Amino acid sequence: MSDAQKRSYENLAPYFCIPPGETGDYETIFRNSGPVIIEIGFGSGIATACIAEENPGINYLGIEVYRPGIGRLLWEIEKRDLKNIRIIQGDAAEILETLPFEAAEGFHIFFPDPWPKKRHHKRRLITRPFTNTLTRCLKKKGYVYMVTDWADYADWALAELSATPGLVNKYEGFAPPQTWRPKTRFEQKGLDKEHEIRELLFLRGE
Repeated sequence: MSDAQKRSYENLAPYFCIPPGETGDYETIFRNSGPVIIEIGFGSGIATACIAEENPGINYLGIEVYRPGIGRLLWEIEKRDLKNIRIIQGDAAEILETLPFEAAEGFHIFFPDPWPKKRHHKRRLITRPFTNTLTRCLKKKGYVYMVTDWADYADWALAELSATPGLVNKYEGFAPPQTWRPKTRFEQKGLDKEHEIRELLFLRGE
C-alpha cells in the first residue's frame, strides 16, 4: 500500500467499510432507501467513484479482497466527498450469501480475473452455481453487467449466464458498449494488447 492508501484505510475504513457478516439490510447500511448496485472486484475503485459521483441518488456497495484497492477507493471517496459508497472486504462468493436476497438493482463486474489456463477455469467468478447466487440477490428486472477483454472468458460467461435460471440476455449475444461506464485501467491494458472488449448485460425475469 502507498502511504496515502494506508492513511485512507486507517482513517476511513471504520466509516465506510462494513464487516463481513454484519451487513443487515441496505437501508441500515446506507441510511436511506435508495437503489443499491453491487460491484464485485472494483480494483483501484476509480471507475466506482466516477459512477457514484455521477449518480448520487444510487447507493454502491463494493466488494474487494485486496486492501490497497480499498485504500485507494477510500481516498477517492474522501477527495470527491462521496456519501453513497460502502465497502466489504472479502471473498464475493462468501459475502453474497450474507447479503439480502431480491434486494439489489444490479451487479457490476468489470474485468474480473480471467484465469486463462484451462486447469484454472473453475476459479472464474462467472460460473455456476455462483451465478445462481447473483440472481437470488437481484430484484426483479435487476441486471448483471460484466465486461472482459478475454474472448474465451466472454464466451464462457455468456454460456454460464445464459444457462442460469431466472436470467435473460437483454441482447442477442454480447451487449453494445454502455457509454456511461468509464474506462478502467485494466481495460486500457487490454486495448494496448489489442484485445477486444466484450460486454454482457443480463436481466432477472419477472
